[in-house]
Amino acid sequence: MKSDANTVQEYLAELPPERREAIEQVREIILKNLPKGYEEAMNWGMITYQVPLEIYPDTYNKKPLMYAALANQKNHMAVYLIGIYMDEKLNQEFEDSYKKTGKRYDVGKSCVRFRKLDDLPLSLIGESIKAMEMDQFVTRTKELSTPKTKKELINFL
Repeated sequence: MKSDANTVQEYLAELPPERREAIEQVREIILKNLPKGYEEAMNWGMITYQVPLEIYPDTYNKKPLMYAALANQKNHMAVYLIGIYMDEKLNQEFEDSYKKTGKRYDVGKSCVRFRKLDDLPLSLIGESIKAMEMDQFVTRTKELSTPKTKKELINFL
C-alpha cells in the first residue's frame, strides 16, 4: 500500500490504530539504533532511512540511497533492511539469530514481514539497523554497483 503522505507524521496518522502503534514502536527502535548521518524521510510511499543526496548523489534513480525502511502493506507490515541484505555475512547472521528467537521467519528479498508487533524480534531489528555505518554502506553500494565480474552482478541481483 503506497502512501501519498509527505511527512512521517502524515503517514502515521493515516494508519489504523493497531498498525500505527506497531509502526511507531518499530520506528522508535530504528531511530534509537540508526547510525549517524542517515536521515528519516518519506520516499517510495514509506518511511525511509536513507543516505542524504549531499553525501551520495550518484544513485541510478537520482533519489537518496535507501538503507532501511518501514511500511504498512495491505496484508502485513514490513521492515526493509537493505544494509544487511547486501552483505552475505550480516544476512546469514541475521537469519540465524532470527530463527533462534522462535518467532516466525517471514522474509522477502530485502524485508521482514510481520502482522503484529509480537511477531518481530525488536532487539534484533535494532542490532541490524546499527550494523552498518553510513560510510560502510556507501562504500559497499559503490562496490556492488560496479561489479567486476558477471558472477558478482548475478549474485547482487
